[in-house]
Amino acid sequence: MAESIKQKLMKASDIPTFVDDVVKIGCDICAIGHNRYVLGEIDEMDAAADELDRIGNKYGDRDFLKSEIVVYLRSIGRYIDVGADGAG
Repeated sequence: MAESIKQKLMKASDIPTFVDDVVKIGCDICAIGHNRYVLGEIDEMDAAADELDRIGNKYGDRDFLKSEIVVYLRSIGRYIDVGADGAG
């Protein structure tokens, strides 16, 4: 019999504090276009790996909130628009 694992889910109301927490640890989280976001540059993420794990555990799964996170990041000016050729 398959065992059900209950996973914590991030709430949409947590998005602003989630973004603040990521910024506080030195990652430049930003939306990429209108459909994606990144937590920061690879070197920033590597340097903050333990803290990013802690933040991930604190807030839980956020994959289903991707579009809401992107909208929030764009609303606070944390975004890069990508042209048709893929250049920012």
